[in-house]
Amino acid sequence: MELLQRITYNPGIFNGKAIIRGMRIRVTDILEMLAGGMTPEEILNDFPYLEADDIKACLHYAALKLNHPRLHAA
Repeated sequence: MELLQRITYNPGIFNGKAIIRGMRIRVTDILEMLAGGMTPEEILNDFPYLEADDIKACLHYAALKLNHPRLHAA
């Protein structure tokens, strides 16, 4: 859960969307870069103010957001 402390919200930045440590980089930006084929190392090289745990936090956050019960019609 310590990783999740890296994910913050600020109504004045991207209308309160999930961001990394109060910076102007959204969790979805990192997820899209990874989905587009960038490696964590490439992301860290392009954004030197990020840390490896920031990327891990984004993945953990996404996993938690998607892990919800599904209701099935009878």
